[in-house]
Amino acid sequence: MLIDFVGLGSMGLGMATSLLKAGYDVRGYDPDVARVEMLCAQGGVAYTGAKELQADAIVCVVLNADQTRDILFGEHGVAAQLCKGGLIISCATVSPAFASEMEFEAVTHGLLYLDAPISGGAIKAAEGRLSIMASGTVEAFTAADPLLNAMSETIHRLGDRAGPGSAMKAVNQLLAGVHIAAMGEALAFSVSQGLDPARVVDVISASAGTSWMFENRAPHVVESDYSPRSKIDIWLKDLGIVTDIGASSGLPLPISSNALIQFRSASDAGLGQEDDAAIAKYFARAGGVIMPGDY
Repeated sequence: MLIDFVGLGSMGLGMATSLLKAGYDVRGYDPDVARVEMLCAQGGVAYTGAKELQADAIVCVVLNADQTRDILFGEHGVAAQLCKGGLIISCATVSPAFASEMEFEAVTHGLLYLDAPISGGAIKAAEGRLSIMASGTVEAFTAADPLLNAMSETIHRLGDRAGPGSAMKAVNQLLAGVHIAAMGEALAFSVSQGLDPARVVDVISASAGTSWMFENRAPHVVESDYSPRSKIDIWLKDLGIVTDIGASSGLPLPISSNALIQFRSASDAGLGQEDDAAIAKYFARAGGVIMPGDY
């Protein structure tokens, strides 16, 4: 099988590499040529847009809904490169309504579509151990199963149409965003009380107040390492999707809405392109607290 892989960021490159390890031919595209070169060094080839080779499937791991629509069905959309009855696996965090729209568009082009948001981080992506929250038709799952198995440790089958996969990802992102914001607030609070943040990480990681996000992100703060694995600005999109869904259903979401406000303020303060653990710096600076490596 020939797989077109679009989006070779921190998650996508690892996923594409996992497909190569499983024996698939992978043709990759990313605006960052260096990322494509990294894939080629692993045995992949660069996507050129040439018409002579039609792919069996597309795995799309881009940033948002606009990029998903454009890369799949825009003027130069890669969906036109798929063979008849080919498969689209779409992994971006989008609204359930948008996922349904893309499924309808795929069907009108004679293609299969799987709504398949991902979770787990770059390390698990490289190890083929992601969690994939998927929904789609039986036919889409049948076509996608071998690829999903190569890229993931756990496949959550959430429905027979696009939408529920993205709804579940929104639930995950609500919790993840709130947990990161809480991590930043807790570390800033701990330093304000004279505690060593490294010791705080040790204690809380073995206590009831911990979370996966605390244990993953808090060490970034301790090490003053804000090179972006996941940026502050990502949460403006993801928590924005969450709050939009809540508003459309008439459900108030006060905690996640407040977390969104904090990430937006941190972005406005110039931290948007830093690792999302930098939310700790934003809280600390607001209170005149000096974090490790800060000023």
